[in-house]
Amino acid sequence: MPAYAELQVATSFSFLRGASQPEELAATAAALGLHALAVTDRATLAGVVRAHVAAREAGIRLIVGTRIDPEDGPPLLLYPTDRAAYGRLSRLITLGRRRAPKGECRLAVADIAAHVDGQIAMAVPPEDPEPAFTEALHNLKYHFKDGLYLAGNHLYRGDDARRLAVLEAIARTCRTPLVATNDVHAHDPERRPLQDVLTCIREHCTIHDAGFRLFANAERHLKPPAEMARLFAAHPDAIARSVEVADACRFSLDELRYEYPVDPVPDGRTPQQELERLAWAAAAEHYGDRATEGGQAGGARAGADRDSGFRPLFPHRPRPGPLRPRA
Repeated sequence: MPAYAELQVATSFSFLRGASQPEELAATAAALGLHALAVTDRATLAGVVRAHVAAREAGIRLIVGTRIDPEDGPPLLLYPTDRAAYGRLSRLITLGRRRAPKGECRLAVADIAAHVDGQIAMAVPPEDPEPAFTEALHNLKYHFKDGLYLAGNHLYRGDDARRLAVLEAIARTCRTPLVATNDVHAHDPERRPLQDVLTCIREHCTIHDAGFRLFANAERHLKPPAEMARLFAAHPDAIARSVEVADACRFSLDELRYEYPVDPVPDGRTPQQELERLAWAAAAEHYGDRATEGGQAGGARAGADRDSGFRPLFPHRPRPGPLRPRA
């Protein structure tokens, strides 16, 4: 059975779109035997922390990602391949959020291009690709080079074979390899009623008036590798590329550590040295010669604190009021 990684997944953190929690998706992906699971919520990384914890507990690899919808180009799924790329992706999302009203993200292709280093991208095609989409894909190829792919999924409307053949032709023309996805919005098809309700809330309509704003079926759920291989039997390379992309995304949230901001200190001194200088100067001012009595014990404690990572916090703190000398 060929391996398969699901690389297009919206969780409940895609507000009023995803119908399943990250924990449900991670557990189901592991149970189905997927090679890896990507979380690609819209213009946010908010869901990846819970997904990371759940994926680690379930024993499946998580791919960190997001979906960005630029104003002048097709939607893009972005996956950072390393720690530095993750930082750039975070700054990109922040840039778009600051430009737009709450809950929205405003970005252009040029903004994405400025943060492209270390990112793998996958363009999401419209239901009916037109020449304008091919032209836009050519433009994106200029920025992403070999890091750009084209997503392909079944719509279950009776013409999927023809549509996938069109996407394959576009992929060859633009040199953006086709990758199989299922545009997942739930971990189980039984979430279809909830999915419809979420859509109605988002679109401010009733279920009876929603019409084509609802998904046409309940197929946007996690599927096992064998089922995805059957659906893409005419495009086996698209299944293999899902694993290729997943394996190229080496970044893990385990690499993150909180880094305290470092305020300026005098030239030639480290934050630790400046902290010790200020501490001993204050002690001498308030305690005089007695300041050296606890020097040995204080030095031992300072040695332990040197490895704590907290030292950049202290040199810039306001000095407290006068200390009361001991009697």
